[in-house]
Amino acid sequence: MRWLAKIIYFKLWGWKITGNTNFSKDTIKKAIIIAVPHTSWYDFFVGILLRKVVNLKTNFVAKKELFAWPFGYYFKAVGGAALDRTSGQNKVEAIAKLFEDKEEFRLALAPEGTRKKVEHWKTGFYYIAKTANVPIIMFTLDFKNKQNHISEPFYPTNDIDADFAFMKAFYKGVQGKKPEYS
Repeated sequence: MRWLAKIIYFKLWGWKITGNTNFSKDTIKKAIIIAVPHTSWYDFFVGILLRKVVNLKTNFVAKKELFAWPFGYYFKAVGGAALDRTSGQNKVEAIAKLFEDKEEFRLALAPEGTRKKVEHWKTGFYYIAKTANVPIIMFTLDFKNKQNHISEPFYPTNDIDADFAFMKAFYKGVQGKKPEYS
């Protein structure tokens, strides 16, 4: 299946990978992977192809109700982890515990929390990375240049404003599938 993903990603779609192209060969078995800008459902397919092309297992979290029969097996097989979203749960700590419990766990998510244009990113991914003591790896969903630019691993500091400024600078000029939401 990897060869088919490469044909679709590189030849049919004309995408390329730049930046930290060896990130899948690193010894980083645990990380938060953020994809920006998240403007369309097409982003999911680019991400699925990218992970196959670079041969990297990634994970996602979803509400536990999605993991019931008949889809539960499929969601687990593609890297899903069930999350209890009932009120009163500390979701940051619950997700950080997933990192603790697993030998390999790379959580991919969109910090915008939606496909629409937002002024501010959600902060949960940042606090999960800090709590779990794992790096953040940034990659672009740049439809204008048809590329995924991948960062070096970044460990959050204790200065959230400086860290967010650094991360947002990585995405400067990147245009999503729907430019008006970028």
